[in-house]
This record gives sequence, structure tokens and C-alpha cells, in this order.
Amino acid sequence: MIRPQPSGTGRQMFEVRHALLAYWLARRIKTRAQLKGRTAAKLHNWLQRDVPQVPFYAGRKVTTLDDLPIIDKATLMADFAAFNTAGITAEMGWQAFAGSKQIGKLVVGASTGTSGNRGLFVISQAERFRWLGSILAKALPGFWRKRHRVAVLLPLNTPLYDSANRMQRLKLRFFDIGQPWEDDLAAFQPTVIIAPPKVLRQIAMQAMPLAPEHVFAAAETLDPVDAAFIAAHFNRPLRQIYMATEGLFAVSCEQGTLHLCEDTMHFELPQVGDDPDLRAVIVSDFSRRTQIMARYRMNDLIRLGPPCACGLPHQTVAEVVGRVDDCFTLAGMTITPDVMRNAVVDADRKITDFRIIQTGATEIEVLVPYGVDCDAVLQAVMGALRAWSATARVIVRAADLKPDMSRKLRRVENRWRGGVPIAGIDRQ
Repeated sequence: MIRPQPSGTGRQMFEVRHALLAYWLARRIKTRAQLKGRTAAKLHNWLQRDVPQVPFYAGRKVTTLDDLPIIDKATLMADFAAFNTAGITAEMGWQAFAGSKQIGKLVVGASTGTSGNRGLFVISQAERFRWLGSILAKALPGFWRKRHRVAVLLPLNTPLYDSANRMQRLKLRFFDIGQPWEDDLAAFQPTVIIAPPKVLRQIAMQAMPLAPEHVFAAAETLDPVDAAFIAAHFNRPLRQIYMATEGLFAVSCEQGTLHLCEDTMHFELPQVGDDPDLRAVIVSDFSRRTQIMARYRMNDLIRLGPPCACGLPHQTVAEVVGRVDDCFTLAGMTITPDVMRNAVVDADRKITDFRIIQTGATEIEVLVPYGVDCDAVLQAVMGALRAWSATARVIVRAADLKPDMSRKLRRVENRWRGGVPIAGIDRQ
């Protein structure tokens, strides 16, 4: 029997209860053995109960994840209705997203589409508040003891963020970074700021009169050159929230270490190349029942880290290296974004911003701020390429590098699409 959900104050309590339950479940896991045991059971139940409920997996005999194919965004968006229990097509989803962002009681959201390939998601109200509870459990332990004003600065709002305003001790405000936001942010005086690194850097450079207790980088790759500058300005650890249309992947603990959300999502992390810590990311989100995300291959590369002193048993991530699509391919060699980035940053201490772009099969353009020693940068990049037995024609020049607030900042970008896939990553 389906029970109707309460409305008014009762509905608010219903939704807050989902958030608090997710918070409690996330905080009670203390050891790696507890984490693995609990998530294995939840994953098994999800595979048996929820996965077969959508058309794409109907009729399949599913015992383990290995019984399912690996999918990607192209597969999902080619037949969106096949992956959700409500039969919502991509056309219906985009229509709803352009309007109320709801279809019945379901919430519809979308990615910003930086890569030119936008993705949709659809979730239930209960899933929305479990998502909030998971973030609160990891980002703001003890959130119920103190009131917080949370500022979210992003280029695209979604109904997910509105869920926080149902809770009496949280006041969340979204700021569209494509519009003037500085004065409104200063008036809001947030205790928590969540924003892309380029926005946090702008706040620091303008010395805005803000004193947040918690600062989170989100929505873009966090480069070390930004992390150090931002943390020094706010005089506190810069933490991260690693999430996308596909779900919440990782949140930094209070010590600043990024931990995978293994209590709500299963991660397959195949090794890439010879580096044992460099991994591709395949996710199965067993916290979601409306839209099934099973063995979904992300376009990200991460580097695993050692256990954290905070005591959390979740796998740590030393860094989100960048996008698979932005690896450079030179004469059959694949070079990850961090290699190129480190070569440029280490060449001159005055470098606070940069762009490294592969523009052809053997052509690389490097842009640095005015006043930087371009010859030193050139020699550093050429040295990095030689270390990888790769050659390219490299042009280094000074430029005005003001970031575009309408799109994600990608400092290392492959604009040449004639390359080969990374060894160890199936790109079929």
C-alpha cells in the first residue's frame, strides 16, 4: 500500500527526517569493515530490488555488478526513459527543466554542459533530502547545534539546493555567478561558502569583507595554485565537495582530506597506466531508486590518497586530476592534465593562472599572465614532454586570463579530437 505523504508542516517534518536519517547513518560508520559490510548489503538489495525496475535492465539476471554493462552519458541520454521508473523521456525532462523543474512530485535537474554534452537527472523528494543529509553529515557535522547561512555560487541553480531551506537552522541562498553577485553576497554574510575555485579566488583577490567558518570548492578541478591562495586568504582549510549530475562523489573532512562517499555509492576504480594511484571512476549509486545509475563511467581521473588522520574509513582522494577528455595525446603517448599543469606552475613562482591547450596532433599553446618568464615556461614544458618521450610544437605567450563565469574553468584542455584513448580506459 502506498501511503500519502503529509503536507504543510507535516511534510516539512517528513522531509527533514529524511535528511537527519541520512546524517545519522553516515556518522555511525566507524571502521572500514563496517563500511564494506553495510554497503555490500545495500548494494545487493539495490541490485535485486531496484535495478530491474527500469526498462534498460528489465529481464536481466542480476546477481552482481559484473552482470551489468558499463554505460556512459551518451548511453543514458540516448534513451533517458529506459533508466527511470517514471518513464520520463529526455524531451519531457528538458521541458520540465526549462519551467518548474518538476514532473509531478519528481525533481528534474541538469548539468551545466561545459563539455557540450549536457546531462539530466530525475529524483524523488525523499532522494533529494537524503542527498542533503549526506552532505550535511560530511560537510557540517553538528549542523543542528548552530544556525548557518550557506551561500552557493554557481552558474546554474537546481531544486536540490532549495531543500536546505526546509530546515530551520539552515538558510541557503543561491548566487548566479553569471550576474553581479558581490554586493548581495557581502550583505548575506555567509557562514558557509560553496563556489568554484575561480570564484573563491576572485573573493580573495577583492578582499571582500567576509568571514566564513567553512569554505568549499566545488564544480571545477581544484588546482594547487588556487588552493594555497584561497586557504591563506580565509585562514582556514579549503575543503571540497566533489559532485556532478551523476551524484555526490566525495566531500572533504574537517582536516581538508577528500573522502569518497562510499556509504551511498559503489566505486569501481580501474588503474590507468603505470601509476597505481591514478584511477578512472565508474559509479553505482545505490541510494537512488527513481533513476538508476549503475556502472556509470565518469569522465574524470582521480589520484587515490592514504588513510586520513581524521579516522573516517572512506577511501581518500589526493586530487581530482582532471577530465579524461583533457588528457593530451602526442604520437601515441597519453599525458594526464596534472603533468602539464605541474610543469607550467613549477617554471615560475609568479604564475598564478595559466591555460594549456592542445590545439593539434603535435601542437600545444600555453597562456600565462603578463610578467611571467615565457622562455622558462617553454623549457619546463619541453622537459616534461621529453620525460614522456613525447614531442610537440609549443607556443608560450602572455595574455589576459580573466575567467569566463559562464562556463567551468578548464586550465588544461584538449581541443584536438584526433587523439587515441587512454590505456586502461575503454571509450567504446
